[in-house]
Amino acid sequence: MSIPTGLLLLLLLDQPWMGAGADGKAVFCAETACYTAHWGKQSASEAQHHCRQNGGHLATVKTEEEAQHIQQALAQLLDQEAPLAARMGKFWIGLQREKGKCQDPSLPLKGFSWVDGGMDTPYANWYKEVKNSCISNRCVSLMLDLSLPPMANRLPKWSEGPCGNPGSPVSSIDGFVCKFSFKGMCRPLSLGGPGQVSYTTPFQATSSTLDTVPFASIANVACGEGGEGKQHFFLCREKEPGVFDWGNSGPLCVSSMYGCNFNNGGCQQDCFEGGDGSFRCGCRPGFRLLDDLVTCASRNPCSSNPCRGGATCVPGHQGKDYSCRCPQGYQLDASQQNCLDVDECQDTPCPQDCVNTPGSFRCECWVGYEPSGPGEGSCQDVDECALGHSPCAQNCTNTEGSFYCSCQEGYEPDGEDDTQCLEVDECAGPEGRLCDDICVNVPGSFHCGCKPGWELAPNGVSCIVDSAFSGVTTGPHQEEETVGGQDNFIPSATPFSSAKDFEVASKVPPTVRRPSLPCNISMTAAPPEMLAPIHTSGFPGVQKEPSTHNPTVTDTMDLEESTGEDLVAKQSEEGTDGQKLLLFYILGTVVAILLLLALALGLLIYRKRKARKEVIKEKKNQSTTDSYSWPSERAESKAMENQYSPTPGTDC
Repeated sequence: MSIPTGLLLLLLLDQPWMGAGADGKAVFCAETACYTAHWGKQSASEAQHHCRQNGGHLATVKTEEEAQHIQQALAQLLDQEAPLAARMGKFWIGLQREKGKCQDPSLPLKGFSWVDGGMDTPYANWYKEVKNSCISNRCVSLMLDLSLPPMANRLPKWSEGPCGNPGSPVSSIDGFVCKFSFKGMCRPLSLGGPGQVSYTTPFQATSSTLDTVPFASIANVACGEGGEGKQHFFLCREKEPGVFDWGNSGPLCVSSMYGCNFNNGGCQQDCFEGGDGSFRCGCRPGFRLLDDLVTCASRNPCSSNPCRGGATCVPGHQGKDYSCRCPQGYQLDASQQNCLDVDECQDTPCPQDCVNTPGSFRCECWVGYEPSGPGEGSCQDVDECALGHSPCAQNCTNTEGSFYCSCQEGYEPDGEDDTQCLEVDECAGPEGRLCDDICVNVPGSFHCGCKPGWELAPNGVSCIVDSAFSGVTTGPHQEEETVGGQDNFIPSATPFSSAKDFEVASKVPPTVRRPSLPCNISMTAAPPEMLAPIHTSGFPGVQKEPSTHNPTVTDTMDLEESTGEDLVAKQSEEGTDGQKLLLFYILGTVVAILLLLALALGLLIYRKRKARKEVIKEKKNQSTTDSYSWPSERAESKAMENQYSPTPGTDC
């Protein structure tokens, strides 16, 4: 059901905002939106409430063009006032950040959001770095010098701060800016003679200087000098989808007195006068006159550049229609007037990764792959283990698109990415506990050893009595080494390459398993002439001849039945470093005992002499008081000195 135009005009005229004059605000309309600038110290919430009451909200500044529109509204507001003092004024806009939401430096809006629910936009014009305060609401205002006229190359900066509270506004705030959006606009009315026109917008703003008039606005036209003549009312309405018009025809307030001399008769292009003072409007070649008999439209529908987004406009038959065509890599949107990029990657044209670009795309290889040739070809695996490029410390195995590192036997992976190898101490693990006596860790492996007097069994694990101590030949064996005066153990000939090899060797039973003391050693006291000066090679005249058989029980019994001379002769033939060490131990012990005895004897002699001197000194002190004569004293002293002499007639 449609409302008659006359009834709609009556309803609009009955509204309280109809005919509102300058009330401390200015309005500027462009494209499909109008902006109003207001004076007044209010909190951000109060300003937002004021805008909502009239069907709008605090202004958004999402593009540089929108910033220029708001600057025009602020310029009109400043023109209404007398010259102001040189100071910075602040006007609220619809950019806010709620309590608990912190700054995001990576975004243009720094974590703020528009009050109309718009997404984060690329345009920003901050005055200084935003404070990272999350404990209270923060609001944004426009800053401009009130004493200077706004300039197109000097757009107002953004300043963030407290939002204020109802009844307690921020002291530095001077006003606010609202935004009202519409689905279409009408062109301003053109007068063909003297008269005045005033537009009243749906958001309680009245102006006579609008460049474009929002939908549902009322135009009040008063013809004549000073507007005292006939009045006309028109409504901006939608004539057809996307077309907005006032619904009148012919120039308004025409005057035969002025003809085409007044405002070109109200015609958009050409004005043609008649002989009787009348006139009519016309259009230049290539244009046609519209139904309002004032406005001209191009006969070429593409003259107004209706296609956007890089689209090309193609006129239709007889210039009555047109179509838009997009370049390669783009396609028309739902309006058939704008071009959008085509995402070619949806068709998976690449063997691996596809990256869409405006109007095209490019192929890329995954990590671990590289192009096999120039152009958009296939990808081939990168050999990370190639010679000179391996990231692994030891073993490197290449795989499709990647690689992995491993360590040699006796090492384990180390580092955050397991590219390094750490040597394993087998002696600290279960392998080391299998050694009968001593375990020695070596890089990548380990081996067992024995203390002096023992030697390693053929299985490389157990310790058996060294033949040098037992007097039993056990076959070829390694000699003990002395380093720094300390005895070293007998190591195995070959370290175990793995724990498995070690376990196999440890299962071989040894010939003799570490007795507490050698039971089969037969010792015979050597004659005094054998206590000759000791040579570093061992006992004097003692040598050792290698044996090629293993010790048996029979050998041990024959050894016990042999005489002392046979044992000495046999030991002299089998002289080893172990005999030297045993002789050194015995001689060292004897020397230590002799030194202790000499020390005790010296101490006893010293104490005897000291006691005798004290007795003599006491005798001298008593010589002045007693009646003994020196000869008697000397006799007594002589007697005392000889009290240990042998009695006559006895032999010493």
